[in-house]
Amino acid sequence: MPEDEKEHLTEELLDRLLASSRVEAYLDEEHVTDRKLTDYLYEIMDERGLKRADVVRDSGLNPTVVYDIFSGKSRPGRDRAIMLAFGLNCSLRQTQRLLRLAGVSELWCKQRRDAILIWCVNQGFDRVAADDELQRLGEKPLLS
Repeated sequence: MPEDEKEHLTEELLDRLLASSRVEAYLDEEHVTDRKLTDYLYEIMDERGLKRADVVRDSGLNPTVVYDIFSGKSRPGRDRAIMLAFGLNCSLRQTQRLLRLAGVSELWCKQRRDAILIWCVNQGFDRVAADDELQRLGEKPLLS
């Protein structure tokens, strides 16, 4: 089963939590995880059969930056996290999860630049094509 189908949606889990008579009942169902960004990055990379060099090339990020993020030495800012998602060829759901695990805000369709990025991810664009689309529409590209 694909990774996206294994996990319950956050909204579904929130409904279960709010319906629980005791928080322990919810916690005992093991819906709560302490998933780390680094584990998630490696999971996606393995799932796609990618090497870190592929992620570096396709994300446009400096190799040292990618190494530091994958090793847990540093956390990416929002644009770098989005670039990582492009480098990993993430789906929209995976991109949003990556952003949450990185501790930055998710893409939001009510913001113009984010809406463009959402559309690009959904269309399967790579980072270069997404940057071209951002520039075409007068928005700041991910890689300046």
